[in-house]
Amino acid sequence: MSQAEYEREAKERWGDSDAYSESAHRTKNYTAEDFALAKKRAAEVVVEFIDAMSAGLPPDSPQAAAAAEAHRQNITDWYYECTYEIHAGLALMYVSDSRFREHYDSQYEGLAQYVHDAIIANAIDKS
Repeated sequence: MSQAEYEREAKERWGDSDAYSESAHRTKNYTAEDFALAKKRAAEVVVEFIDAMSAGLPPDSPQAAAAAEAHRQNITDWYYECTYEIHAGLALMYVSDSRFREHYDSQYEGLAQYVHDAIIANAIDKS
């Protein structure tokens, strides 16, 4: 999917949301370097999930919760205020949308479900 296609889909799905507006406002002046830093941090968070999963830790372990919280905070830092409710919705998308599932599972088999479960456990714990 091209960047333009991604942007069109995001606007269709979430264009009326406060999060979409905030993200558009915040990112409009981002440089290529800013986007690269955001992408780098997102990749680092995925490694945190992989480390927890490969160590055999359950999704509700402190290490998995830390990865989930880092994931949520990265979205908040770079795009929009990612509440626990929004984060749980993203977690559902990671397992229900084949593109997201493939993104995670291509890095570590079963990772999409693990990320989902860790995010949900973290959201429940913080509620």
